[in-house]
Formats: sequence, C-alpha cells, structure tokens
Amino acid sequence: MKAMLVLGKIVTAFAWLMMLYNLVVPFEGNVSVILNILLVMTIFMHCFQTFIFHTLFNTLLPLKKSDYLQVFLFGVFSLLQYRKQVMDKQAQG
Repeated sequence: MKAMLVLGKIVTAFAWLMMLYNLVVPFEGNVSVILNILLVMTIFMHCFQTFIFHTLFNTLLPLKKSDYLQVFLFGVFSLLQYRKQVMDKQAQG
C-alpha cells in the first residue's frame, strides 16, 4: 500500500509539473487548452479535498500548514496516508 501511495504522489507531482509548465510555455494545439482545463479542475478538486481533510481530520490529528499543503498537492493519496495514521492511532488506543 505504501508503494502505491508513493507512486501515486510521483504521478500527481508529474501531472502538476506538466500543467504548470504549460502555463509558462504552452504546448502546441489543443493539448494546451486541455491542460489548462485540467489545471482548473485539479485546483478545484484539490481545494475540495483539502476542505474534506480539514473537516474530517481536524479533531483526530494535530494539523499543520504543511499537512494542508500536502493534501492540496497530492489529493487523495495524502488523504489515504492520513486515514492510515488515524486508523493506526485508534488501533493503539
């Protein structure tokens, strides 16, 4: 499971890099438009996931700004990681 989360974060980081690179140096043709649309959708969805993260985990874990940033950047892969932390914490106590 941990390898899947790391691989997912690497793929997500690559997608962010491609979408942000497209803003600086646009690709040719429709690819540029598609990447811009995907960037907007990704930002919206990751903001929503950050909101969900705050709502669900605020009372269960001490959260820092870096935790919110990680969820914003890596989305569901970070949510799964924090979910595992909460489940491990609950299993211990």
